[in-house]
Amino acid sequence: MRALIQRVSQARVSVAGRETGSIDQGLAVLVGVERDDDEARADKLLHKLLHYRVFGDADGKMNLNLQQVEGGLMLVSQFTLAADTRKGLRPSFSSAAPPAEGERLYHYLVEAAKARWPKVACGEFGADMQVELINDGPVTFLLES
Repeated sequence: MRALIQRVSQARVSVAGRETGSIDQGLAVLVGVERDDDEARADKLLHKLLHYRVFGDADGKMNLNLQQVEGGLMLVSQFTLAADTRKGLRPSFSSAAPPAEGERLYHYLVEAAKARWPKVACGEFGADMQVELINDGPVTFLLES
């Protein structure tokens, strides 16, 4: 699984003008599911999301994680993160999970996150979504599990 995480002061996702989720301070996470992904990789990614130290401490150093700052976690499915862009001028999606499997693992990740953290928001798998965020920093990392 690939996750593009952004430390945000706020973020929201909507579908057809209807807000499906929003958070204040926290992490906005775009999630791409690849062919070989499974629940173990989703669990590993979730552990990283909850414990990755990207928030500033009293000295301004990135030493605090999402749980320590009591931040929100917004998960948005992002099929294009699974693209192979190494060749040519058009992305290849041969490494992406089939849609049904991608949806299953995305929902697994969302439910696992909700079971472990009270502040979880999400998008809608496969929908045309609008994501708005204020990147705090900017701080952005690509995580792979």
